[in-house]
Amino acid sequence: MAPALLSKQQDLQSVVRQFELLMQQGDSPIRAIRRQAASVGDFRDVPDAVHPRLKAALESRGIAKLYSHQAEAVALSAAERNLVVVTPTASGKTLCYNLPVFDLLLREPEARALYLFPTKALAEDQLHEFQKMADAIGADIRAFTYDGDTPQDARKTIRARANVVFTNPDMLHSGILPHHTRWAKVFENLRYIVIDELHSCRGVYGSHLANVLRRLKRICAFYGAAPRFICSSATIANPRELAEALTESAFDLVDVNGAPSGEKYFICYNPPVVNERLGIRRSYIHETRRLALELIERGQQTLVFANNRLATEVLVTYLKDAVDRGPLENAVRGYRGGYLPRERREIERKLRDGEIRAVVSTNALELGIDIGSLDAVVMAGYPGTIASTWQRAGRAGRRQTPSAAVLVASSAPLDQYIVEHPDYFFGQPPEHAHINADNLEILLGHLKCAAFELPIADGEKFGPHAAHEMCRFLEESGFLHHSAGSWHWTSETYPADSISLRAVTSDNFVVVDVTGEPKVIAEVDFPSALTTLHEKAIYLHEARQFHVERFDYDERKAYVKRVNCDYFTQAIDYSRVTVLEEFEKESQAAAFRVHGDVRVNRQVVGFKKIKFYTQENVGAGKLSMPEQEMHTTAFWLHFPAEFLARFPDLTPTEKLDGLIGMGHALRTIAALLVMCDPRDLGVAVTEDIAGSLATFEPNLYLYDNYPGGIGQSAPLYRMTGTLLGRTAELLAACVCESGCPSCVGAAGENGARAKHAAMRILSELLQ
Repeated sequence: MAPALLSKQQDLQSVVRQFELLMQQGDSPIRAIRRQAASVGDFRDVPDAVHPRLKAALESRGIAKLYSHQAEAVALSAAERNLVVVTPTASGKTLCYNLPVFDLLLREPEARALYLFPTKALAEDQLHEFQKMADAIGADIRAFTYDGDTPQDARKTIRARANVVFTNPDMLHSGILPHHTRWAKVFENLRYIVIDELHSCRGVYGSHLANVLRRLKRICAFYGAAPRFICSSATIANPRELAEALTESAFDLVDVNGAPSGEKYFICYNPPVVNERLGIRRSYIHETRRLALELIERGQQTLVFANNRLATEVLVTYLKDAVDRGPLENAVRGYRGGYLPRERREIERKLRDGEIRAVVSTNALELGIDIGSLDAVVMAGYPGTIASTWQRAGRAGRRQTPSAAVLVASSAPLDQYIVEHPDYFFGQPPEHAHINADNLEILLGHLKCAAFELPIADGEKFGPHAAHEMCRFLEESGFLHHSAGSWHWTSETYPADSISLRAVTSDNFVVVDVTGEPKVIAEVDFPSALTTLHEKAIYLHEARQFHVERFDYDERKAYVKRVNCDYFTQAIDYSRVTVLEEFEKESQAAAFRVHGDVRVNRQVVGFKKIKFYTQENVGAGKLSMPEQEMHTTAFWLHFPAEFLARFPDLTPTEKLDGLIGMGHALRTIAALLVMCDPRDLGVAVTEDIAGSLATFEPNLYLYDNYPGGIGQSAPLYRMTGTLLGRTAELLAACVCESGCPSCVGAAGENGARAKHAAMRILSELLQ
């Protein structure tokens, strides 16, 4: 082993030893350290059925044997089975689908394969890996990416000549399927469909993708093709079930990992309490900065994950301020959606080559982009799911070297629950990934697209559903016309344009720097733009501050000017929920639990100015942004005036504070019960106290945070007793006196008696 590498590993071990010593102290912020021993690989011979030229190419790249899961995947593909491969990060899943495809193309040069990746960056990264193998084989195998960045003059050539098309579900939905006649040669010869990062295809995105795949299979059948599927995924609880739900096909599961792995340490860190009465802890952002800086200065190549764009840019600012001098100058970079593609490719390359010591990223680097071998991962806050946490931790130690992952908990209730109950985290399997492909709003949208692509014949099914009644409804709406035994598209609209697979508008805002000569510096997705690019906002980009001079909503542009200020801005939004229809309703003590349809109106109404480092609020401003509307499903508790009359010692405002605080805690427990990201659930309380207690009958809503709903609210309705009971336990176990961010929210935000009121209301509901 090279001396430099040895010293790095010894240094990492010394960092872990410091954590272990700290854990032995009383009231230590280290809540748990788990060690995973290094493992040797399980190697197998390359199957005899593999084409000799492919075997020779593998040997030329130093691959004499395959990992056991790679060999199993090759064998199952040869047996013409659909398969889903589920092994940890950096275990060589790429070969599990590349080898069968290369083997096919060497035997059938006219065959075609379609690769689907969730992001453009991942497709580009995987194309480079594919091309290296194609060059080693020396065959005329042509692979290209086809996405929104593909030049127009190259698209015709790709459609005619590409053996393998690397794209993403969004492009397949809006740019390929509606123009399938131009892709006739591809669809006639399509043999494999590869879906990478399957675990990301959950919730509303997965529900949309399942319908896109229904359309894809329908078009393949029209051209006489029946392609097989190969899926790969990080660890989730139900990979085969998810693959079968997405594709409506039977699958074989490959989940025994044969790849070697290095020694790994997982450390749970809870920032120390600085005000016990108020339950206030040290800032998790500051603690993340301190820990990451320690690793960086010890020579450890480190990846820092933050859960949102603002936290990412704040951490980049803090770390750059600390290291941008001397030998570590330019050693820290940021990475997130919104950076221009060329900027992201440069950061990926420099990280692989070791030119960058640390990168602060959103979940954009959670997926399998090749960023080389990292020593440590620091997570600023719990990512929301066990699966995502392990996926992020797995980004370190990608070449069998020792590695460490540190989870720094925020004051959010879910973070505190996880870090204070490490046995729950380490003992639980990763979450189930759920989709609802039959969500009526999603289903009808894709049926429109299917009719645009090919007429829908009488008696035809769309997935498992008879299409006749839905087609009749679309005819009444003016989209379809029945003629000669088929339903034909008659509208002048282009249906794929109005459907975004991410459940929000596909419009992006362009950020234009007008400090000097105007130039585009970034792009921001629609929902994020409303909270980060409003007028007077400070937009952060690679630790540089830009003041938003003008926000052009109609043209989807924001004009910014470079400034040097010591604060950033944080948007304030307001949500209003209106009941549309009640599906189920039952009494809960003297209150009611309900499940039904709601309309959610959300609007950004103002912003705060937050000072760097001290987190002081140094100002605020009002805004009047366009209101966004969403129809979804919800579980809610209705509190009649008779129920609230049971608390005569509480004022109406204190009761409202208690309900708001209770909602804060309920969402935490709800996310654990249905195994979802807390951000998948919205929470709101009817806030209008119309003059007196007699007319104040509020609802406390937990709603699916996606149009049409994705099936989270119905289980919560069924588990109301468990949900309320565990929430009461959470509040009782919290050591604060009058509320804190770890239970009902800070006392200063929700009222001094919010925790007391919430516990009283919960106790009454559990009678």
